[in-house]
Amino acid sequence: MSHYILVHGAWEGSWSWEKTSPELAHHGHGVTAIDLPGSHGNMQEIPQVTMASYVETVADAITPLDHKVILVGHSMAGAVISQVAELLPEKIERLVYVAAFLLKSGDSALGSMQRDPDGEFFPALEFAADQSYVTASEQTFRAIAFHDVEENDIRHSLPRMAERQATEPFAAKLALSDEKFGAVPKIYIRTSTDRIVSPASQDKMIANWDVETVHTLPSGHFPALSMPEKLAAALL
Repeated sequence: MSHYILVHGAWEGSWSWEKTSPELAHHGHGVTAIDLPGSHGNMQEIPQVTMASYVETVADAITPLDHKVILVGHSMAGAVISQVAELLPEKIERLVYVAAFLLKSGDSALGSMQRDPDGEFFPALEFAADQSYVTASEQTFRAIAFHDVEENDIRHSLPRMAERQATEPFAAKLALSDEKFGAVPKIYIRTSTDRIVSPASQDKMIANWDVETVHTLPSGHFPALSMPEKLAAALL
């Protein structure tokens, strides 16, 4: 059996995997959902919320293990798991990107969002005066992020989303090599009604690297909330 390490995207926390994790565990797999710095379960001040701190948090979780893991990243965590794979390729069985940023070396999540003409979330964000963090309104989350999520799940999720998201992890440029990151097997799970990372943008990123398998879910950006059973089936 495998050990899944689940890494949430920006704004979220490990809670976002609550409906997916049991499905994986039911099939006998180990499951660990990580709280990145700045999330509801790992509160940190904005200066401490960086790509480096994200990568360190995930690396610290898998380094002590005596087996390889399946490293799953949602959204911005795609950039995180890529950088972890560059650091610890020998610890990873495969990488799974869920509506996630699968970037080229030297690129950033921010750059990818700026190049996505169909992405609706980035233009709706409100930047702090010093550009160190962004905020998003409840209406933005409802209309763009959670447009296909049930109302009960939206009400459950909104209070646990971060009030402010640090911008440094989005602006950080990745350093990836063919020899390390490039050699780790990759799977991509597309979300075909995504309004944050558009399907067209996802397709461009899939073409950046050798991706073994591509699954498509008829989901918005948060399949772990809108269709957790189907997401788990794709992960399995």
